[in-house]
Amino acid sequence: MLDYEISAAEAAELVKEGTARIIDVREPWEFERTRIEGCLLMPMGDVSARAHQELDPDERLLILCHHGVRSMGVTVWLRNQGFEQAQSMRGGIDAWSREIDPKVPRY
Repeated sequence: MLDYEISAAEAAELVKEGTARIIDVREPWEFERTRIEGCLLMPMGDVSARAHQELDPDERLLILCHHGVRSMGVTVWLRNQGFEQAQSMRGGIDAWSREIDPKVPRY
């Protein structure tokens, strides 16, 4: 079984390979301020209503928030729902900006 967390570097490699998708669980105002291109916005409060309709339980899902707290909660919930390949991105979009792409604004 996969760890519940993944580093920004590991996540970037999976996305580059096309073997994982980023699900952004921040709020719409945060998403408008800064985002990783190609990710799906699914605010944390919407996950329980949308996950089974929009996400594939067999897909590698990388859950993203600002610093990694909300994304861990969503990851735990998804794992309990059968999404066994869901992982929280450690450090969130802030880590992505610092470690992967400094063009992604920090807030």
